Amino acid sequence: MAEPQDLSSTGLDATTAQTRQFVSFRVGDDEFAIDIMAVREIKGWTETTVLPNQQDYMLGVLNLRGTIVPIFDLRCRFRLGLTTTTSSHVVIIVAIGGRLLGLLVDAVSDILTINVADIRPVPDVDQPIDNAFLAGIIPVGDSMVVLLSLENLFANHGPANDAVAA
Repeated sequence: MAEPQDLSSTGLDATTAQTRQFVSFRVGDDEFAIDIMAVREIKGWTETTVLPNQQDYMLGVLNLRGTIVPIFDLRCRFRLGLTTTTSSHVVIIVAIGGRLLGLLVDAVSDILTINVADIRPVPDVDQPIDNAFLAGIIPVGDSMVVLLSLENLFANHGPANDAVAA
């Protein structure tokens, strides 16, 4: 029978199984993160084709190797105004519920490996805010990264909700 392995020399311990990775990015001066498992691609900004009658934060669509992908301006989605796009902006292509979406952000910052126990809940505040898409807060050094729930952020953009009423 094999002896139990000492994992201390490998840098692994019992908490390794409870870590998750997140892609962090900036929108304005704030840092946000999303689950790395949702990220399919990160690409530089390219112009989109605008569709009529869309929300302000839906910038249009782009052709990603034959797949038409809607692109959303996260700054505008957070009610911080429209982004004035430049070549330094980045689009994070994510898969949510079988759909591909693009998120326009200012810059991708890092890949964070976080112990799940270190993710703090979003605090209750007395003012009514739309925080359904906030999944938690990750303390990183002296700053904090806001963890987003992509499913809740785009809950109203499913195929049934995009259909035009007859």
